[in-house]
Amino acid sequence: MAGYKQPCRKCDNFIPPDSNVCPVCGKRDPITVRCPRCRNPIDGNWQKCNCCGLPLFINCPKCGNKTFFDDCCQYCDSPLLVACPNPKCRLEQPPIGSKCIKCGKPL
Repeated sequence: MAGYKQPCRKCDNFIPPDSNVCPVCGKRDPITVRCPRCRNPIDGNWQKCNCCGLPLFINCPKCGNKTFFDDCCQYCDSPLLVACPNPKCRLEQPPIGSKCIKCGKPL
């Protein structure tokens, strides 16, 4: 484990700086916000990912407000995920495309 521990941006507990998941709260990307498509680090005031071009502000599937594409909505705190309508799949995934990333059915 190299470097000093850093606070998780979700729970504020100090964790290893190379963590992909917080060992305390279990949230993904605890140190750096990452693009949901290409996993490149992104900044909260960017309009698009500088690597893949994904728009980083979306309408929340629950409340409809325009929010930054993070784990949860900035307004209602609900997860920014949609479920595949295919009854055999039902995979919850970020709304980054028009098709399910597992089965390919339209979302």
